[in-house]
Amino acid sequence: MAIGMNIQELLVIGDSDLLVHQVQGEWATKNSKIFPYLHHVQELRKRFTKIEYRYVPRIQNEFADALATLSSMIPHPDKNFIDTIPVRIHKQPAYCAHIEEETDGKPWFPDIKNYLSKGEYPEHANHT
Repeated sequence: MAIGMNIQELLVIGDSDLLVHQVQGEWATKNSKIFPYLHHVQELRKRFTKIEYRYVPRIQNEFADALATLSSMIPHPDKNFIDTIPVRIHKQPAYCAHIEEETDGKPWFPDIKNYLSKGEYPEHANHT
């Protein structure tokens, strides 16, 4: 999205200290499933004039912490689906939804990578 908006400087905030350090190349990556993600992030970095990564512990990110707490407390008869929770912050809506885990053994990000690189939605995507 930032690339599509022609953003040149980007601040990326993450609540995984491990992942932030791995993306910056400061810590080694042992999990082979992370390699394609890290490679893609390295390629995306080239499209910005300045990019900064910052680790913010979940405890200091009240919004993310509140959403995580809410999602863990909502009982739902169908455990594969949780209704969307609309959240408003200074006129900017945000949504939290449970996403079903893929069971095909493939990584979670190829559809996102394809959209970011080619602007194409997956064949199975819909508007709901």
